[in-house]
Amino acid sequence: FSVSGPVRNPGVHEIPLGLPFKEFFHDWLGGMADGEKLKAVIVGGSSVPVLTADEAMGIDLDYESCGAAGTMLGSGGMIIIPERCDMVELIQVLMHFYWDESCGQCTPCREGTGWLHKLVRKLRRGEGTAEDLALIEKVCEGMAGLTICPLSDAAVMPMRSFLQKFRSEFEALVAGEDQDGPQSRWAREYRS
Repeated sequence: FSVSGPVRNPGVHEIPLGLPFKEFFHDWLGGMADGEKLKAVIVGGSSVPVLTADEAMGIDLDYESCGAAGTMLGSGGMIIIPERCDMVELIQVLMHFYWDESCGQCTPCREGTGWLHKLVRKLRRGEGTAEDLALIEKVCEGMAGLTICPLSDAAVMPMRSFLQKFRSEFEALVAGEDQDGPQSRWAREYRS
């Protein structure tokens, strides 16, 4: 795994398949750095569904356990997300990446990644509505499994999981609650 995020021992770690995440997190990564608290984990790179901290602590790092938890090992590009992270800002960064990477050949991907990025950006600007949350879900439905390559699916999986598992953060923006502040710096610090 190539591990990024505020842990004591980030970097590349070769581990035995099936190692419990909890053991990997505490014994190999040294836990969170600087008193941070774990909020979520993207186990297999930005294209896989996110896990909450509790979900991650209950899995083994193998194909079966990750699949049962609703995620994948993917590329092994593990992202450790601290409690202070604004999840809507983080998914905005990811959606911008997929929008930028779309070659444009397949309409569902070309249009869908652009729409997802625009809708999340609209939420971050404080202009989003409950209808926009429903539209995000509808756009995802129109993208999954409908393209030549898996880039469209790679955008849909994290988008759906972020919206499902951290919906309260999306709804707070719709309600006009300010989410800017120290937590929003996290996504900028850890973008690649």
